[in-house]
Amino acid sequence: MSDPARIFLIRHGETEWNREEVFRGRKDIPLGERGLGQARLLAERLRGTRLEAVYSSPLQRALQTARAIAAGAEVRAVDGLVDMSYGEWEGLPLTEVQARWADLYALWQERPESFEAPSGETLEAVRARALPALEAIAQAHGGGSVAVVSHRVVNKVLLCAILGLDDSHFWEIRQDTACLNVIERDEAIWIVRLLNDTCHLRELGADRRDF
Repeated sequence: MSDPARIFLIRHGETEWNREEVFRGRKDIPLGERGLGQARLLAERLRGTRLEAVYSSPLQRALQTARAIAAGAEVRAVDGLVDMSYGEWEGLPLTEVQARWADLYALWQERPESFEAPSGETLEAVRARALPALEAIAQAHGGGSVAVVSHRVVNKVLLCAILGLDDSHFWEIRQDTACLNVIERDEAIWIVRLLNDTCHLRELGADRRDF
């Protein structure tokens, strides 16, 4: 039996739009000052871990986080890890979305597996592209460790898939900014070893950001 691939699955650091509760999706928003600090602390947490590679969503908030971890090594952008497209919601504050699309927003909260953003994606579409991307990374690094930096929605969908859950369980998994998950691909099964860990962010205070 070969050694499992170990993947450090990470959500990117905080952006100003996280703090302001603005929908991001494919909008290419950089890390804010706090997010840069989170990325630095995350990199310190992983210092001493031998990483064969660092992978990232192509959006800059993820790339900035990944580059802090890579410490000068190459970061490989993977299109399948890009954030969910929220379509017409992107760039709008949460309060405006709730007011303009009250019924659709309620569906997003209550039955996320049935939700489709206006001119955007479904969770099923996110899973269909993100899970094969993660599987390919695991297959390429059997016996090694890699970091994968993505987004809240993508990570939650991936973790649901890994745990054998459908997307109706989406809201039952939390992913705070700059959180760390550790998963392993052992032969035909996935094993979750750590979930939504943020202990490396303690010096920044207890203000966790899930939006």
